Amino acid sequence: MRIDSLLTRCAYATMTAIMLLGLGPVAQAQDLPSFMAPIAGRTASSPAETATKNVLALNSMMFELYDDAARVFQANILSKHPVILGLFTGAGGRFILYRPGKEPLEAPSVPIVYQLLKSVGHSTMALTEVVGPYLDNAENQSWRSSMAAYRARMKAALDGLDATAMPPDWRGNNRTILENNIAFMDDCLAKGTITLAALQEFAKKQGPYLKHNIHWAAQTQVGHWMSVIGEWKTMLGADWDKTYAASNTIYVARQNNILFSVLAQYFGPEAINERLMLIETISFTSTPDDMLTSLTRIIADRSVGALYFGNYYLMDYDVQAWCIAEHRVT
Repeated sequence: MRIDSLLTRCAYATMTAIMLLGLGPVAQAQDLPSFMAPIAGRTASSPAETATKNVLALNSMMFELYDDAARVFQANILSKHPVILGLFTGAGGRFILYRPGKEPLEAPSVPIVYQLLKSVGHSTMALTEVVGPYLDNAENQSWRSSMAAYRARMKAALDGLDATAMPPDWRGNNRTILENNIAFMDDCLAKGTITLAALQEFAKKQGPYLKHNIHWAAQTQVGHWMSVIGEWKTMLGADWDKTYAASNTIYVARQNNILFSVLAQYFGPEAINERLMLIETISFTSTPDDMLTSLTRIIADRSVGALYFGNYYLMDYDVQAWCIAEHRVT
C-alpha cells in the first residue's frame, strides 16, 4: 500500500512537471503562428489615453441610444400629431401628409408645364456653362463638340414644342427662347470663337423671355400647392392646430423658399419655428425618412431643454452659444 501510494505521488509530480514545462513558453512569450503575423503587434495606451477614450465613448454611445429612442419618439409623435413634409424636387416639389392611424397621403404632382417652362429656361443658362471657360480664346476649340451636341438636343425640343401641354402664348415665348439659343450657337460655331460681347448681347436679349417663364412656372407651382395645402387644412379641421410641418432647403433657396412660404400662408407667422420648420440640408433633395428624423430630433430636444434648463425652445439653437451669452465674460 505504501509503495502504491509512493508511486501515485511520483506519478502526479511527474505529470505536474510536464504540464508546467509545457506552459512555460506560454507564460513567458508564446510564438504566434505565421498566419497571425500580418495583423499582430504590440499596442500601447497610457492610463490617461485609456481614461480619455472611456469618457469620449459616452458621447459616441449617446448617439446610438438617441437613434433607438428617436424611433420611439417618432412613432409617438405620428400617433398624436398630423405631420406635413414639403420636399424639394425638380418637378416642383413633393408634399406628404401623415395622419395618426392612417397611411401617408401623397399630394398630386405639379402640372407638367412647370417642368417644361423650367427646362427651357435652364437650357439658356446652361449655355453659359458651355461657353464660359472659352470666352475670347479662339485657339481653344474643345467646346465645339459639346455645343454641337447641345444644339441637336435644342433643335429636337424646338421641333416638338407644339405637341407639349403648354398654353399657346406660353409656347410662343418658349419657341423664341429656343430659337435664340440655336441662333447664338450657330453664330459661335460659324465664327469659331465665343466673345464676351456676344455672350452679353445674347443674355440681354433672352432676359425678358426668361422672366416670363419664371413668372409662369412660379404661378403654376404656387397655385397648385396652395390648393393642396388648403384642402388638407380643411380635411384636418381642429387637428390643424396641432399639426407639424417641415420643408427642406439648401443654402441658396433658404430665402423666400416657395414650399415653406406656401405652408406659412396657412400656418401663420405664430407657427413658424414652433410647429413649422425650415430644415437646411446639403443637397437639393432629401428623403421623407431623413426629414422625419430631423423633425423628430427638434421636437424631442425641446423636451430635454425644458427639463434641464427650463426653456422649451432652447435646444432649437446652439446651447453653448446660449450659455456664453448668458454668462458673458467681461
